[in-house]
Amino acid sequence: MFDPVLLRSFVAVVDCGNFTRAAERLHLTQSTVSQQIRRLEEAVACQLLDRDQRQVVATAEGERLLAYARRILALHEEAADVLINQQSDGVLRLGVPEDFAAERLMPLLSAFVQAFPRVRLEVTSGLGPELQRQYRSGEFDVLLVKQMGDSADCLASWPEPLCWVDSRSTPSLGRDPLPLVAFPVGGLYRNEMLQHLEVGGWRWRIGYSSASLASVCSAVAAGLGISLLPRRVVQAGHVIVAAESGLPPVEGVRLALYGRTGLGAAGQSLQRQLLDLCANSPA
Repeated sequence: MFDPVLLRSFVAVVDCGNFTRAAERLHLTQSTVSQQIRRLEEAVACQLLDRDQRQVVATAEGERLLAYARRILALHEEAADVLINQQSDGVLRLGVPEDFAAERLMPLLSAFVQAFPRVRLEVTSGLGPELQRQYRSGEFDVLLVKQMGDSADCLASWPEPLCWVDSRSTPSLGRDPLPLVAFPVGGLYRNEMLQHLEVGGWRWRIGYSSASLASVCSAVAAGLGISLLPRRVVQAGHVIVAAESGLPPVEGVRLALYGRTGLGAAGQSLQRQLLDLCANSPA
């Protein structure tokens, strides 16, 4: 029903507030833009623009259509862009843990994009359980994820030691209830932290929660609570809580790599690079 050409003219007129300037933006004549607006108004059977004002503005019906028009045009351009890329060397979808993405992965991804400029690389970072769900539902081609134990279908896995971390300057250990800095509900580290504290009979409360590793680390350093984190992310403002503190020992998780069969040269190259990165990175 909605012709993108007509919607594009409608959005341009609203944005410019003037048929002449809209025509210049679209490289059309003013009469052509006017005709397109009339066709659109006939299609929806209502007036979309108030032409009686010094500056052309949208009517109430036009305001309602405007939001949809912008979304339709954005999706139209996105679909065209995706199809153009798929006609070249395709799309490669990678899922990675949020706490792994920034510090270790960016140089690799930058080099990959330069080596395969015709491949559309789409990277999503997030929490382990959700990344696993998305991979199982076919939303990723390659997945690097934190998990408990190994899976039969992962390509490889590596240990990821965890430790209790407190603030060096403003320790939280010793407060009652024990304040915690945690990832959101469903996060692997959060689940392990709360389960071990419950088993140990600790009284606790969530003092700070964030999906961002940087925010979690900053909150711990500021003294908002202790947290359970990978040993490799411990910073200068942190202190690793000693075993004699009484906090329950926690087994580390596994960093696992998954990949679909039948990937092209780019996908196979990305898998090899991730294998090398994880195998040669210090725990």
